[in-house]
Amino acid sequence: MTLNFNIYETLAIAIVILLVGDFLKKRISVLERFFIPEPVIGGVLFSIILLIGHNTELFNFTFDGTLKTFLMVSFYATVGFLASFELLKKGGVGVALFLVCAIILVTIQDIVGVSLAKMFGLHPFIGLAAGSVPLTGGHGTSGAFGPLLEQAGATGAMSVAMASATFGLVAGCLIGGPIAKKLIEKHTLHGPSEESITNENNKNGVVEHKITEKSITHAVVAIGLAVGCGVWIPAFSKAHGLALPIYLGPMIIAAIIRNLMDASKKKLPLKEISLIGNIALALFLAMALMSMKLWQLADLALPLIVILLVQTFLMGIFAYFITFNIMGKDYDAAVIACGHCGFGMGATPNAMANMESFTKANGPSIKAFFVIPLVGSLFIDFFNAFIITTFMNIFK
Repeated sequence: MTLNFNIYETLAIAIVILLVGDFLKKRISVLERFFIPEPVIGGVLFSIILLIGHNTELFNFTFDGTLKTFLMVSFYATVGFLASFELLKKGGVGVALFLVCAIILVTIQDIVGVSLAKMFGLHPFIGLAAGSVPLTGGHGTSGAFGPLLEQAGATGAMSVAMASATFGLVAGCLIGGPIAKKLIEKHTLHGPSEESITNENNKNGVVEHKITEKSITHAVVAIGLAVGCGVWIPAFSKAHGLALPIYLGPMIIAAIIRNLMDASKKKLPLKEISLIGNIALALFLAMALMSMKLWQLADLALPLIVILLVQTFLMGIFAYFITFNIMGKDYDAAVIACGHCGFGMGATPNAMANMESFTKANGPSIKAFFVIPLVGSLFIDFFNAFIITTFMNIFK
């Protein structure tokens, strides 16, 4: 029996999945500890129900994907609005250096993923689905690129990406603390005194203000313009032989709008834009995960485990030898290396959790708590998308 759900029913199911995920996260401490997103919890649970239906041949569900695509494009437009080169300059050398570290890691993750996939005789895009797409990119990038990789011939790429993203959330939290501890012991490093912990908390350029109907309207207008104008960029590039994901155009237009507004000293409703983006991402992830075909992972189990273990080892080695050395070989660099494990294997909240746990025992690091959120929130998704797209065009 196959049940087909229209756009309205699909939205309602996605909302129920979010509510279930939120309910379970509040009651299962391990989910809270590793910052597993609510749509991931509910979506995986629903996909298990789909797996049961598929294996027993009792039922199957299909969903309307129109709203899912719209939400994905809208979310990535909101990411583009955060790409402020004014803030990059204000962040100084530390932000630029960590951004370089993150970009190098993204490239290596994709090279390793594609190489191992080819070694196992798999489609190279499966390697991307276990590379920077889920690891540095997280569940949001996995949901965006998974369908594109499958359309390009990598069967099961969506399931691989989502499974890898969930693995990365846990692995990134597990390796960060031990690596930083080893670094401070080896180099005899110590944290600063408590009195400096709040010195530079407001350098991110975001001014707190009250959210109003007018400010939300302005945010919707900005997002709508970026989406409406941006979708022409992938269409134009496709006509000239270059394949770009549909969301990349709106992201570029949003970044242009942001930097034009910065140059003219005008403010965008960034708080509202971020809020709308978070809502769009949550619903998009729920819709992406609730249609995940877990049975496609069966034939990929051993190769996927090997690829992810290698990626975890690579992350640890990179943080220990590359991130630590590039960031200055001091206590702040050790904390950033700790955070990079969560950041490079999962998401920015994982990085923050790693650093909070580590600094609670070893002393604060103002630099680390400024640099990593800035790069994670404002820049890496932008560069990651371009690098993934480049690999897709190389190996298509």
